[in-house]
Amino acid sequence: MTDSGNPIFDFTDADLKSALGRAFKMTAILGLVLAVVLALVYGWQTGALLLAGALISATGLWEWQRLVAFINARLDKQQSSGGAARVVTMFSLRLLLAGGVLYVSLKCFHGSVYALVAGLGLAVFALTIEAVRLIRS
Repeated sequence: MTDSGNPIFDFTDADLKSALGRAFKMTAILGLVLAVVLALVYGWQTGALLLAGALISATGLWEWQRLVAFINARLDKQQSSGGAARVVTMFSLRLLLAGGVLYVSLKCFHGSVYALVAGLGLAVFALTIEAVRLIRS
């Protein structure tokens, strides 16, 4: 970081990539740990719902990493790992997969819907922690 005094102005593409990577790992780990805890306390179906939500959250962060890398490559006029059609197709397929996971989870598991919502919110929680970490540094 440079000495401008404000970490927001010093935020680079590498910082964003590492922050998204840390948020992805945090979401995956918290999702697994909380799913096991909820499975033990409230039953396996509630744990499975939280795990489904955490899976969707983690794949969302992973997809945003890919989108940011694609956009940065376009802005820097570099060769990206895939064309625009491939990126849009993969983004759309992930959304369809997430919708399918949500549907099947709600249809088959009769646990707490709040666990599913909590799993879906794990990515927001992890990104908030990364933002606070940035502000405090």
